[in-house]
Amino acid sequence: MRKKFIFSGRDFYIWIISLAVVLISCLIFGGQKWYMVLTSLLGVTSLVFLAEGNPVGHLLIIVFSTVYGGIAFSLRYYGELITYVGMTLPMAVSALITWLKNPFNGNLTEVKINRLPKREWAVLPLITAAVTVAFYFILGALNTANLVVSTLSVATSFFAAYLTFRRSPYYALAYALNDIVLIALWGMAALSDPACFSPTICFAVFLFNDIYGYICWHKREREQQQKEQAQKTETK
Repeated sequence: MRKKFIFSGRDFYIWIISLAVVLISCLIFGGQKWYMVLTSLLGVTSLVFLAEGNPVGHLLIIVFSTVYGGIAFSLRYYGELITYVGMTLPMAVSALITWLKNPFNGNLTEVKINRLPKREWAVLPLITAAVTVAFYFILGALNTANLVVSTLSVATSFFAAYLTFRRSPYYALAYALNDIVLIALWGMAALSDPACFSPTICFAVFLFNDIYGYICWHKREREQQQKEQAQKTETK
């Protein structure tokens, strides 16, 4: 497939449209600091790379998590701070290493998709529930703003980060759920600070990209299985 700039075909147009929506929202609502705008653009770009199964997305998430954590700290969204700096960032580093170690057919720009065993699917919700309860009390002790929603953000982020690390197509659906939580979180902040409408719209764009990412991974999973089956047939 012919490449256009850094993305191919439809991914390129989705990236451009997503960037445009984020930038327009920043211009409309105003009051945006340069690092908030940059964070949004990095986040959108990372999702398009991840939709392609490209490990470069994790490099961008590392930067995104660092800057976003600082923004969350300034708003006393300690759940977001802990989530992105204490969990998403190290998980992105781990996922980057794992993805690079598991390329599909030796192609470092496409990760080999993994299917989780049923036992792992059974245990993951239990671990997520334990993390959720623990962080509810931790965030409560820190006087976190919008405690319940912030706790839900931690839970959905943990679930999504784990699936990303394990190279499961369902990581994108988990992040889509997290996006919905974050839309609510930043939407509440926007009621008192109109400048927060921009991050709200940003996460709406993230939601679209994560749904698109799942569609891409679901299709890519079938393609990888077909190629692997064809290779096995040729070697017989």
